[in-house]
Amino acid sequence: MLNLRKMPYYRFPDGFLWGSATAGHQIEGDNFNSQNYRSELQHPEYYEEPSGKACNSWEMYPEDVELLHSLGHRAYRFSIEWSRIQPAENQFDTAALARYQDLLDRLASKGIHACVTLHHGTHPIWFEDLGGFRKEDNLHFFLDYLNYLVPKITDRVGSWIILNEFNLDRSLAPENLALKVSRLKAHAFGYRLVKQYSNAPISSAHAFVHQCPLRPGDSMDQTMASLVDWVTNEFFFHAVRTGEIVLPYREMEYLPELKGASDRWMINYYHRAPIDARKVNGIGEKLEFARHRLCDIDFGQREFNPESFMQCAARLTDLPIWITENGICADDDRFRIIYMMLQFEAMKMAMQLYPVKIEAYLHWSLLDNYEWRSFKPRFGLVEVDRKTFRRTPKPSAKFLQEVCENNAFSGDLFAKYIPEFNDFIIYDGPNRSVDITI
Repeated sequence: MLNLRKMPYYRFPDGFLWGSATAGHQIEGDNFNSQNYRSELQHPEYYEEPSGKACNSWEMYPEDVELLHSLGHRAYRFSIEWSRIQPAENQFDTAALARYQDLLDRLASKGIHACVTLHHGTHPIWFEDLGGFRKEDNLHFFLDYLNYLVPKITDRVGSWIILNEFNLDRSLAPENLALKVSRLKAHAFGYRLVKQYSNAPISSAHAFVHQCPLRPGDSMDQTMASLVDWVTNEFFFHAVRTGEIVLPYREMEYLPELKGASDRWMINYYHRAPIDARKVNGIGEKLEFARHRLCDIDFGQREFNPESFMQCAARLTDLPIWITENGICADDDRFRIIYMMLQFEAMKMAMQLYPVKIEAYLHWSLLDNYEWRSFKPRFGLVEVDRKTFRRTPKPSAKFLQEVCENNAFSGDLFAKYIPEFNDFIIYDGPNRSVDITI
């Protein structure tokens, strides 16, 4: 049991980057020319609600920059929407480019490090209709886009992310493995292209999910967990370390551009996944005592399991680590503070126990944004009024602001924001232990 109010003061290494992250489609709104926006309109049965104007950040980005500055953030990760820059195959929108350039200028004027994601889940309709990343022959379209964009913004970018979370699919279907290979190549060639224009750190954001056997002593669960881990995690690390593309039921392929194609391990970390070999899809049920439904929607019931982060980080000792996403969807903002406290402790312990170097923490998310199918999962440090788009920082935003400004956390800081905790909001059944004493 851990008493968060008793945590000792800990200061992170000098130069540590603190901030938050967003993605264009999830906050900008009116992303008309993207394949996701079209899908929301054509297939409403798959979406609880469409993205619409999202957080209206396409219009309100100057206010968002002021908000970042007021909250003490030293870094901001955001994505540039390809569908805005290149709405048609042979058309580039200079007005859209100018808006992103203005965003970068405003961040620079506030001394905020800009971490730019070049593809975060969405791309132009025309690219999708040509087959998107499913066809390796289409990769040149992505590289042509980067060749247009990158030199026009490189002087204002502090770090780059080529692709976001392309590693997650655990399917062994040939077409899904082929898509993964195509995206690996997009990462490799994208890395080499950006490197021609920039000396800033470059990688892709890897969704690092700890794949753990539901029954730790069971050989089948262990085997299944190892397989799932390879096709979701290790295949990427192995490719960057060796240049080898190794996935099940495929001949090994060597791509020299892949070897060394990351300057940092940029990881998105949220939770672990129990692996049950007795299930047809291998997905096990989360343990009852560790399952917490913190928002009124069935959306990734997150665990408070910081030790899984440590087990993930221990595998990444060869490059510095940037945490490019980390957070929790919760209607009760106090859980967000608890989650951050446990994450910071896990980061501290990982640096003390293993030879890992963690250089940055970007919280997901700055705003209560559109979570791909609904606005109900609220990850934001800042509440957004759905009608007026007014931004209202939550207590968790103020908590993180003090961490950013002091480069440190402590039990005293936690007690300042959560003096008591006996009326928390949780869904589906009685209040369950969150494995902490507060």
